[in-house]
Amino acid sequence: MAYQDLNVWRKGMDLAEQIYQITDQFPAAERFSLTDQMKRAAISIPSNIAEGNERESFPEHIRFFSYAKGSAAELETQLLLCVRIGYLSESQITSSLSLCSDIKKMLSAMILSLKEKARKTNLNN
Repeated sequence: MAYQDLNVWRKGMDLAEQIYQITDQFPAAERFSLTDQMKRAAISIPSNIAEGNERESFPEHIRFFSYAKGSAAELETQLLLCVRIGYLSESQITSSLSLCSDIKKMLSAMILSLKEKARKTNLNN
């Protein structure tokens, strides 16, 4: 299956788009710090899903999907920080936090499935 067909990749793309829109509201002084960090984390999610999906082995799939999951957790933290420092309200991050949660759950399920497939493959060899 092509990575573009994965629901988790599509959600990652939606999230990245949201983060670009959200961070456009930040003060200019944040352009090279929190804004940049959030955009990098958001971009990392679908990018690592795509790269992992194109890799040839289960361990590589798992590694890149794990990177994507970590980036989603990083982005959640950054969104929550934005609320704490007054850049965003809780209502402004609700959709993005929901996408982060969905993505992490989907990636966890994919990683678990890949680990099981890898285990079964190793048993049959």
